[in-house]
Amino acid sequence: MRQLSSAAHLSAARGTFRRFQLVFTPSGGAVLVISLIGLIRSLVMRNSYEIVIFCAALFLLLALGAAGAWKSWKLKSMDAGWKPPFPMTACAAEETEITSLDPQTPGSSIPLFFRLHYIIKGRFFPSDAESCPVLVETSVPRKNTSAKIALDFPMSGVFRGEGFCLLRDIFGFFSFNCGQRQQRTVMVRSSPCFGKKPIINAQTGAEDRRSKPSADEERYYMREYTPGDRLRDINWKSSEKIDSLITRISTDNQEKITRIEVHFRNYGADAFLESLWLLDRAKAQLSYFLRTLMEQNSSFVFDVYGAGKNWEIEDMDDLENFFEELSGLSFMPLKNENFSGAQNKGDIYVFSTACDSGLQGFLLANSQRPVSLFLIQPAGIEKSEEGETIIKTEILNLRNFTAMGCGIPPRWLARGKVKPLAVQTGKTDVFYAKVKF
Repeated sequence: MRQLSSAAHLSAARGTFRRFQLVFTPSGGAVLVISLIGLIRSLVMRNSYEIVIFCAALFLLLALGAAGAWKSWKLKSMDAGWKPPFPMTACAAEETEITSLDPQTPGSSIPLFFRLHYIIKGRFFPSDAESCPVLVETSVPRKNTSAKIALDFPMSGVFRGEGFCLLRDIFGFFSFNCGQRQQRTVMVRSSPCFGKKPIINAQTGAEDRRSKPSADEERYYMREYTPGDRLRDINWKSSEKIDSLITRISTDNQEKITRIEVHFRNYGADAFLESLWLLDRAKAQLSYFLRTLMEQNSSFVFDVYGAGKNWEIEDMDDLENFFEELSGLSFMPLKNENFSGAQNKGDIYVFSTACDSGLQGFLLANSQRPVSLFLIQPAGIEKSEEGETIIKTEILNLRNFTAMGCGIPPRWLARGKVKPLAVQTGKTDVFYAKVKF
């Protein structure tokens, strides 16, 4: 109970600090100090001209401070909110909507020399262990109850931030908190990539796609489980009796569905800027692959295997939910993998990066199966008959971070480079990515 009480007092203290934090900006504080020192010096020297100037400066500060403090108190109940676009996509240049900016209530109009500013600040996580600060701001035109703010990100990840209003004078002397703060967590998807139209050869399994009431249970028959059957169709009671998996299959199936096995290998030992960009491009290639095939044929079902988690994607809703989770996936340390699925005969589609040191072992374990590999490598140079030609590469410019209000931690730039990964498999599509300083 004492701990809870202490936490409550701490939370209240933080809220009080936010409300009554220092209202002077650095320039306002400098003007205040200079005016006070100048006034004292002019009084000592009995310089009436300087006395008038510094008194006028102090009077201006006093008038602006009083007006700002009074109006910010009037606006303390304003509940302005920020609504990012959904889905939020990196480098999309979309604007976030600011709503409920309603200072036109009685006694709450914005003073003549003041403007409302809306600020969104927080941290952007391209991976679980790495983050960078984010700060964007916009000025709200007078008498407007809504506004737009440019909130964008250079790559996929998770943004955790809060939005709040500040009342500032046009001279830049004061900054008052007003309104309520709103915290949000935003999943940022990878910017789109474009590649060749995927051609697949997937294993099939018959499934009834129509919903059936429990009263129609007798319309099902049983057969032995085969790879590709849904787990929810397994009759566990019958399976226990004969010590073998039995699947319920409808007697009036209307269509076949095609199952596609996909492996997203987000394995990597260390996360820095170049490796994070490679992972982002692997997410983009996977998203392009899944969406393209789903739009081609809605009967496709994808079994996606990631580092520590698996997904079954049956329709567009499942696909959109998967894309949201994919945005926040980061590198996972390589561990001993279970290759029990290597006995299957169907095609598999693998998405990986040059950071995946266990990729060759995975490919060898599945060497008896047709494997299609989509590999993201750091940018290289290939030789042609005319000389050396730079391979077509997707580039991440560092200036994109500062242009979007994102800081760049120095440790992201001081961890070396990713070396190209040499692998051998039947069919490999290589894509290149590079960070440009």
